[in-house]
Amino acid sequence: MDIVDFCDFCDTLPCAEQTMPFDDTTVVYKVGGRMFAMIDIDNPDHFAVKCDPDRAVMLREIYDSVRGAYHLNKRYWNDIFFNTMMSDSELKAEIIHSYLLVISQNVTPKALKNEIMRYVEEAGIEDKTRRFE
Repeated sequence: MDIVDFCDFCDTLPCAEQTMPFDDTTVVYKVGGRMFAMIDIDNPDHFAVKCDPDRAVMLREIYDSVRGAYHLNKRYWNDIFFNTMMSDSELKAEIIHSYLLVISQNVTPKALKNEIMRYVEEAGIEDKTRRFE
């Protein structure tokens, strides 16, 4: 996986939007107005995703190429480098984990969350990260 694959994958997620709220080089992906992933096009060797706090620590312990995200709350956000030993399917699973976590915990109002979840269910998207634990 590289920056193009990352962006292409994020663009396929239902109701995901690509934004640049911080500067001209940081691409931020949001769902329901909330961030779930970001990448800096000037430093395209890694991306940041939100993560369950216990899972975030576990991934950092397993992979040298997973670190607490720079400039984000390290309890919830990981930087994942593309040169990791993780497969593309595992990287995509981490993106989906972040996407679904943000929908379930951060998207409001409830009506919007439910609407987005209908699209997610129709697309057959599910969190497969549990199988990696």
